[in-house]
Amino acid sequence: MPIHQQPEMRPRVAYLGPEGTFSEEALLSGVAPDSVEPVPRASIYDTVIALRDGDVEGAIAPIENSLDGSISVTLDLLAEEAATVQIVGETLLTVRHSLIAAQLVGLNEIDTVLTHPQVPGQCERFLRSELPSARVLSARSTAEAVREVVEDSQPGRAALGTRLAADIYGGTVVREGVQDRDDNETRFVWLGRAGGEASTAPLPRPTTDGDERRWKTSLVFWGAGADSPGWLVRCLNEFARREINLTKIESRPRREQLGHYMFFVDLDGGLQAERDVSDAVADVREMCEEARVLGSYPAAS
Repeated sequence: MPIHQQPEMRPRVAYLGPEGTFSEEALLSGVAPDSVEPVPRASIYDTVIALRDGDVEGAIAPIENSLDGSISVTLDLLAEEAATVQIVGETLLTVRHSLIAAQLVGLNEIDTVLTHPQVPGQCERFLRSELPSARVLSARSTAEAVREVVEDSQPGRAALGTRLAADIYGGTVVREGVQDRDDNETRFVWLGRAGGEASTAPLPRPTTDGDERRWKTSLVFWGAGADSPGWLVRCLNEFARREINLTKIESRPRREQLGHYMFFVDLDGGLQAERDVSDAVADVREMCEEARVLGSYPAAS
């Protein structure tokens, strides 16, 4: 009797869909071919919550753009609603935006541009100089914007999205490379459930620039001490006196009342491998109402 082997189960990884988004590009560029099953979700919120609720084994989400800054929805989710989700890796993606329509049109014919809310700030000069009278409307993703423009086929409507999305949905690229800078990059974080099995957590490909890998640790903290003079300086001094480099720090409102903030910090070093990092985090916890490690992970090369 022949033995039927069960098909290999690939980890399901949620991303901001539909097909053709930068999130999908980041996902596919960060893992070995066919090693995961991509699962599109309608929003960044849905992407992260799908992982929190156990519907998928992993997720990838944008967290920062070199031109437009942090993706606030991702930060807020990791700090609050998805506190059981952790960062397990990161991927950097060079971002090129294209102006896409259902058919070839002149720029003077375009009166409406659809795209993800994060994109206009990355294409500000093009929109201001080439499409100064066009309305810019929000879509859930760049790919959704392209799909809607192509399906509606209304004169005067265009989308800012990827060439991949134009190919998938049958759009026409009116102008390519409309971002303000050619070195525009978005940082994506790979996410897993805290305490989950490492064997099921999809991880980005290892770097190929030698065995040495730089590690990063991401932290969010807040506390009642924030009302006292010098509290934030004392927290940050725990890293400074140990010569731990902070690569990012920013504040976000805690959405309770004015003047209440949480602070996000990225720092060089791994929590498990470097005693100074773990000691600094422990000392910061002593001064805070909450100090949570969002992840300690290999940095993108």
